[in-house]
Amino acid sequence: MWRLFLKEHAAFIVFQMVLVAFIMLLYWLDGFRNVDTAIYSFVISTVLVISFLLTRFVKRYQYYQRILATPQNMEHMLQREGKSPEQVQNEIYLQKLYRLYQHEVQSLYASQNRHLQFMNQWVHQMKTPLSVMHLLLQEEQELDKKSVHEEMDRLKAGLDTVLMNARLDTFEQDMQIEKINLRSLVSEVVTENKRLFISKRVYPEISIAEEHVVATDQKWMKFIMGQFLTNAVKYTFEPNKKVLIAAECSNGNTLLTVRDEGIGISSSDLPRITKAFFTGENGRKTGESTGMGLYLAKEICGKLGHELSISSVQGEGTTVSVRFFNQDFATQGENDDSSENRRSDQGLRGESDAPGSEPVELHSGKR
Repeated sequence: MWRLFLKEHAAFIVFQMVLVAFIMLLYWLDGFRNVDTAIYSFVISTVLVISFLLTRFVKRYQYYQRILATPQNMEHMLQREGKSPEQVQNEIYLQKLYRLYQHEVQSLYASQNRHLQFMNQWVHQMKTPLSVMHLLLQEEQELDKKSVHEEMDRLKAGLDTVLMNARLDTFEQDMQIEKINLRSLVSEVVTENKRLFISKRVYPEISIAEEHVVATDQKWMKFIMGQFLTNAVKYTFEPNKKVLIAAECSNGNTLLTVRDEGIGISSSDLPRITKAFFTGENGRKTGESTGMGLYLAKEICGKLGHELSISSVQGEGTTVSVRFFNQDFATQGENDDSSENRRSDQGLRGESDAPGSEPVELHSGKR
């Protein structure tokens, strides 16, 4: 402890010795040759310096004890034993660093725990489509291609979800903002999920003008739209219902909405549906919900600078909206026939009613 104290104040001691020697030199050059006066001045200066150092050592004694002791836990640094303003300020600074460290550790722990929990849940759910496909292959009759396609779509959707969840931590490295035609993007996602619409007898209706262009990342936005459409169809239990997809521009902002006519979300679950792993009442009805879809959608929207909002009335349906801020919109003629704005429901119905028929390309008109 004394060694640490002397090392800390070595510069001060040397300075005091040089200062006393300099004063003695000035007296000698000025003609004062009294040795007793010089010795007296030297002794007094030495006593004062030693008294100052002893007083300072006593004040810092507990502080030295703490920093030289082996800490038992991280809370050891939160003890306040400083006396001088410098020590007090140093302890405040260390406490702030400790809180920052704790926040980062908790964030990393939560992220790791979320990844582990999601992977365990995802692996468990992927067993179901694999088991179904295995049973289909064991049957002696002709292979049901429609069922195989459905199970493959479930596997693909699950794989996309786990990949997006893994990439979320390095989002900035996998992001490319560009101008995207909103109608083309939505039509492409609807086409990718056409088998799901047909199997559930739910029909999409797109009401998006061709000139709606938004600045976003196409890949991440397609994933978000896929989650919205999948949820809309999954929680629509009655056939011949619609999923309405529309966009409108107001004050330079573009609002994209996906509205279904499904079972809706209870008011008690609504505030929590964007939490990780929250399945709620509806998730227990289907048994296939991971509770990660809307959580990932919200996280991605936040990173892209978009605003996600969800409203629902139980028994009537759910509306999910994404607001794109500061977007340009070129107005098209508003007198076009409204029938050109819709995707052909009759074509979908005719295709789904035909036994053994393969899904065909969906077509969309203009609004």
